[in-house]
Amino acid sequence: MAEILAMIGAFIAIEGALYAGAPGFVRRMAALVTEMDDREMRVAGFVALFLGVGIVWLVRG
Repeated sequence: MAEILAMIGAFIAIEGALYAGAPGFVRRMAALVTEMDDREMRVAGFVALFLGVGIVWLVRG
């Protein structure tokens, strides 16, 4: 459970750093996301899911 909370904290920290360091980029990406249809969003979600699982698998291996 501690590792899950640590990962959530790391995610929030990275997201916060992105918002603080590149707010314009975040706004542009949010605008692009609203223009995506469901299929594109689903594909992007699966790519992110598998990439994240792959990174965790490599690191924790």
